[in-house]
Amino acid sequence: MTVNGLGLVVHGGRAEAVDAARAVREWAAEHGVRCTDIDVWHDGGRHHSGEEVEAAGDPDLIVTLGGDGTFLRGARLAARNDALVLGVDLGRVGFLTEVPVRSVRAALDAVREDRYTVDSRLLLTMRASRRLEMPADMETLMQYGRGPLLPPPQVRTDCAQDTDWGVPLHVTAVNDVVLEKLSRDRQVSVGVYVSGRLLASYSADALLVATPTGSTAYSFAAGGPVVSPCAEALVFTPVAPHMTFNRSVVTAPNEAVGLRVLERSGQAAVSVDGQVRGVLGPGDWIGVYAAPARLRVVRLASMDFYGRLRERMNLTDAPAAVADGTPAPLWSLTAPPPGDLAHLSFPLLDDQRAQADALCPDPDDGGAPALERAALPEHAREGGHRP
Repeated sequence: MTVNGLGLVVHGGRAEAVDAARAVREWAAEHGVRCTDIDVWHDGGRHHSGEEVEAAGDPDLIVTLGGDGTFLRGARLAARNDALVLGVDLGRVGFLTEVPVRSVRAALDAVREDRYTVDSRLLLTMRASRRLEMPADMETLMQYGRGPLLPPPQVRTDCAQDTDWGVPLHVTAVNDVVLEKLSRDRQVSVGVYVSGRLLASYSADALLVATPTGSTAYSFAAGGPVVSPCAEALVFTPVAPHMTFNRSVVTAPNEAVGLRVLERSGQAAVSVDGQVRGVLGPGDWIGVYAAPARLRVVRLASMDFYGRLRERMNLTDAPAAVADGTPAPLWSLTAPPPGDLAHLSFPLLDDQRAQADALCPDPDDGGAPALERAALPEHAREGGHRP
């Protein structure tokens, strides 16, 4: 990929992130790439994503240096500009970031030399019954040491709007859109609709709509399901609902989820990826749905989501049912997948094949002798499986 402009989003509170940013700037200078820091808090205020990417010169690659929160900031900008995003891991959980900090220069070289794949992620956007606004005292109420609030979303001018279909907003959610209570002593009362049909009326602390990527964030903490980031779905999860039905609902990607604040409810805050973006009152509503655009994440190797889930969540095995270490079902180290499994994904086999090619190239191309390749599993010698 030809990288002309690079946007840098840095967690300035971590010394290792600042050091890594210096390495990225040096790499950019060496390769004649324009590198611009995107610091949404640089002047004490927050800016719309469009203003931020414009100030950065419309970069085609955005690099984030920090944890998942920093990645979400960069992803919001990348989605607005249809740019690639590369997450460098300096966090504590790290479900979203891709590259260890020690490998940042190698990762940039891989992008420049087209040695990467693109992971396409579903995003959420929304319409509302009216423009989102922030009460005058909201900044004071929400000040908790993490900088000023983002401004309310802008109205999209490229979409039609009317009373029935609402106001289209410039909102991009990588993880989730949340409607939550503002008062500690009063839950929100919300009617929840899926594809225009009433599902149920909830009284709860919050109600959220998550992407598969966001299923391991707030939705997970509220008891929602873990969903593969490769899936195409929306996850609706109530948070502490005061009712018997407290289950999540997984919808199809073409089904919109509507949330209407009921007349008996107090005010409710609308949060996007953890950032409060406005306040609604009784009678107001939002509609959350899959965005037409996708988030394009740089992948340098196949993501072992389930291995990461096991590691990050410290999953333990039942003492009475400890895995015995035998090969996994539907998995072979000696033969390629049979024909009836050809439509399935085996990304770790692909990685194994790539590693084999790197260590023992084909002798017909001037590489290692056939004897070295013969020591490899058959599917690695013959090119492995490409789903």
